[in-house]
Amino acid sequence: MTYCVALKLNAGLVFASDSRTNAGIDQIACFKKMRSFVKEGERVIVILSSGNLSITQNAINLLEQKGRHAEARNIWTVDSMFDVAQLLGECLREVRKQDGVFLAQNNVDASANFIIGGQIQTERMRLFMVYAEGNFIEAGEETPYFQIGETKYGKPIIDRVITPQTPLSEAVKCVLVSFDSTMRSNLSVGLPIDIACYSQAGLRLDFEQHITQDDPYFSQISRRWSDGLKGVFASLPNPEWLTDVDLNSRFPPDYS
Repeated sequence: MTYCVALKLNAGLVFASDSRTNAGIDQIACFKKMRSFVKEGERVIVILSSGNLSITQNAINLLEQKGRHAEARNIWTVDSMFDVAQLLGECLREVRKQDGVFLAQNNVDASANFIIGGQIQTERMRLFMVYAEGNFIEAGEETPYFQIGETKYGKPIIDRVITPQTPLSEAVKCVLVSFDSTMRSNLSVGLPIDIACYSQAGLRLDFEQHITQDDPYFSQISRRWSDGLKGVFASLPNPEWLTDVDLNSRFPPDYS
């Protein structure tokens, strides 16, 4: 399992992914789920992946391989992020067509999903989610973000905080809280976390950060978010209809 999220804001784009692929008592493996294709001043493209690791790696590698052939339509020559999403969907279909039958014979799930976003030349920033079948949708004003993988635990904080007007620094902080909430509830998502940030019309990645277990800022965010939640919960009023009720007498503890 993994968790990836990308935000499309007025100020720019934020991408984040964890690195965990297997989690068990005696088996934990980590692989990077973020790949970037950057030619400063011309195009910035970031891809996040979840699902079958061999399928996602091969699809992105095929996309990269096709980019070496200048005579063909590829990630370095198309002039729209829509075209890039289309190219990635085609590569995903090609890999699944080649490997999917053999994986199915051994009951291995060959599904995969991608988030792809960025900007090419003077075109506006765009963000897409590519489904396992190779089709895709684009983020809009009403839903300025996409998640793939283990999404449910990190979604509430994003829904409450993120709007298109959110500054990039606040968005990065929100994304880290989203990851902390997910990791607290699901051990199949874990550190390290990769984060990339792109400012509107910059045509270069502003920063890429690899957050490990020893990262002091993430540790601080995790601790203060946990303490803050406990403090807010403690400050909430009890239900009025329980104020004068002796719950212990009505529902005595069962020590059997």
